[in-house]
Amino acid sequence: MDAAVRDAVEDDADTLGAIVDLPGDVLRNVIHDRTVRVAVDRPRESGPNDDTSAGDDAESVLGFVAFDVRDGTVHVTQLAGDAAVAERLLAEPIRFAVREGFDVAFVVPESDADAVTAAEAAGFTAVGPGPSFDDQATTRYRFEPSE
Repeated sequence: MDAAVRDAVEDDADTLGAIVDLPGDVLRNVIHDRTVRVAVDRPRESGPNDDTSAGDDAESVLGFVAFDVRDGTVHVTQLAGDAAVAERLLAEPIRFAVREGFDVAFVVPESDADAVTAAEAAGFTAVGPGPSFDDQATTRYRFEPSE
């Protein structure tokens, strides 16, 4: 996957809100309260025969991850994007956790196949059922850095 990952900024709030069907104000608060990383499509380089007046150099948001730290554990609170993008984004809280010596916890709705695939591909282990959200079953996943 050829995507760049960067910190979210307040101007991303409406776009991220549209991805997860939440108001931009809600995501603006998430951006302020948590670490939020955004995967964006890298603009391709123009070829000699391309029409560069079309403005295709704007980045396209592919997904995002939000996480915070409580009680020595990194908690992934939101993840959006297809399986490949989500796996790439999960590398962000994992990298932080490894550096700090923390585990990573992630509650995934069973209906979110992309998040399940990404979590398992990123090395998370299912550790049991999670809380129900809007009558949807979830699974708790955990990533424990090897010593």
